[in-house]
Amino acid sequence: MQLNSFDEWSPLKEVIVGSARNYVSHERELSFDLFFHDNLATDNAGRSEWYYPRLSSPGTAPRQPADGRVPIKERYVAELNEDLEQLAGVLGSLGVKVLRPADVDASTTEVRTPAWSASVVPPLNVRDNTLIVGDEIIETPPMIRSRYFETQFLKQTFQDYFRQGARWTVMPRPMMTDASFDLSYVRTSTAGGPTEPIEDPQPSSYDVGLEMMFDAAQCLRLGRDIVANIATANHALAVDWLERHLEGRFRIHRVHQLSDSHIDSMVLALRPGTLLVRSKAVAQKLPQALRSWDMIVAPQPTSDNFPRYEDDDLILTSPFIDLNVLSVGPDTVLVNEACPELVRTLEAHRFTVVPVRHRHRRLFGGGFHCFTLDTVREGGAEDYLG
Repeated sequence: MQLNSFDEWSPLKEVIVGSARNYVSHERELSFDLFFHDNLATDNAGRSEWYYPRLSSPGTAPRQPADGRVPIKERYVAELNEDLEQLAGVLGSLGVKVLRPADVDASTTEVRTPAWSASVVPPLNVRDNTLIVGDEIIETPPMIRSRYFETQFLKQTFQDYFRQGARWTVMPRPMMTDASFDLSYVRTSTAGGPTEPIEDPQPSSYDVGLEMMFDAAQCLRLGRDIVANIATANHALAVDWLERHLEGRFRIHRVHQLSDSHIDSMVLALRPGTLLVRSKAVAQKLPQALRSWDMIVAPQPTSDNFPRYEDDDLILTSPFIDLNVLSVGPDTVLVNEACPELVRTLEAHRFTVVPVRHRHRRLFGGGFHCFTLDTVREGGAEDYLG
């Protein structure tokens, strides 16, 4: 089919489901710590939440391996891959064509540019670095160094859509030296309480100053309107580029510091006129036209919804990660089966809920919306905001 996706809820026809094969570690370096700052700070460090461990104890330095790499236990990766296969199977049973990215070869352990090197991660959260707007693929400038070449694993699929008539654009790629990052958010934000320090950036001969860095998952697509979350100068520069590139085709609405990065951890559009939000406070930061939509507030998760982990397991997402649902149509939603409170809430609002297993979402930084990139949906550039 030809590429066509304008919103988050129209009947889904084709989708890419990510892969976690050969996922072996997280690398604690500047870009990783900045991206996951709010959750590293609140769920691993300065706060005790249920049974989750801290990266550091009060008054001590953070625990990190000398090379910065935090190994991921093989059993977690194996179970994640099982859950991804089940997700792909459920989507297929609902009549959706499922595409998969290429796998990271086990011998590929790092990515390297003239300015830095970093460990490589597989194309799991495929939503993050590609924005689909109508008939156009836009590869966005990554925010984590280890994901710099991640869209290369989607290249065959992108080429197939291009041959069928899709537009294909790559936003400017950042140098991503330490000086490229706006540190103001992590130095001034009080979200979640005490924070671990972010080290001062180190100079590089490749420094060009602040650069555009922006994940596609910071965008909420609503027909001809796109709501973009901005928390740093890096994000703002990227949205400047998007506005110029999409001028006359789409309207960009800026929201500020709705979250540290991805908007789909805070709000998702389930159908025209209905939003799923983390809290009522989220609505106050949305564009005025969206504040009149019905707001389904995600229920507070409980500790029983999550596996128990060991002290050396790194927690990357908040307990609200299960808000990250995937709509297969305006009345059908895929929800983590381990979140019965959310299942009941959505059923009470007359959604058909399809429960799907996803065990280790807090270790891998994504839910069903993150793990998928919808490339073909029915519908077009409708005007939902007036």
